Amino acid sequence: MNSRRRLNRLEVVGGAMVLSLVLVAIFAPILAPHDPARAVASTFGDPGAPSMQFPLGTDQLGRDVLSRIIYGARISLAVGVAAMAITMAIGVTIGLVSGFFGGAIDFLLMRFTDVMLSLPFLLLAMAFVAVLRPSLVSVLLVIGVVSWTQVARVVRAEALSMTTRDFVLAARALGAPAPRLIIRHVLPNLAPIIVVMAVLGTSGTLLLEAALSFLGLGVPPPAPSWGRMVSEGTMYFRTAPWLAISPGLAIFYAVLGFNLLGYGVLGRRAR
Repeated sequence: MNSRRRLNRLEVVGGAMVLSLVLVAIFAPILAPHDPARAVASTFGDPGAPSMQFPLGTDQLGRDVLSRIIYGARISLAVGVAAMAITMAIGVTIGLVSGFFGGAIDFLLMRFTDVMLSLPFLLLAMAFVAVLRPSLVSVLLVIGVVSWTQVARVVRAEALSMTTRDFVLAARALGAPAPRLIIRHVLPNLAPIIVVMAVLGTSGTLLLEAALSFLGLGVPPPAPSWGRMVSEGTMYFRTAPWLAISPGLAIFYAVLGFNLLGYGVLGRRAR
């Protein structure tokens, strides 16, 4: 009973954190006190300390850090959710086809998945972004393309189990074609685990986007990105630590929110 209440709390807290991020992203023009891309302070060339006018200070270009963090929620959520949608589309498709049909198809698809798993995750993403040139579209496409392997393996295992269930065997015996079996019988029963993986995986895509931005391969400036803000703030960490700490806490908050929500949903599904 205590564990059930704890999981319920995780789900509620995580959901509230994610909802707050979504609201901040939607109402960024209202919540942000200044234009995130425009210099609004006279401290150009030198970070400004936090004050009543600028609660989180200003960066080396005189831009309001609070406004950039608020607008950065839009970038992070857009990339995280869109990239996870691409990840799930690729991973679920490969996992379903592999687990449902088995045989040579399963062998080829899983060996391809093993090859992708053996490649360094971040280095592969960096290489793809460097080839495609950094942009919002290229970043979310690259993250989606390199993040699907674990999803495919989990979905394959679940699909293999589903193909031996009585309702699938009965539908197959009645002559139902493979696409109908997958769409009407297998996929709906995999929906709960797919939702859990999508929620938990979003935190990973947020971290990968932040890592790429930190390395200068994310969304190009002047668009505010939390990872790029951390990278720029490290140069002034001794004199202006708030430049790196503030966006770092924003990344931590977003990742923690999605993880708590995902584990809460997972615990409810397990019950």
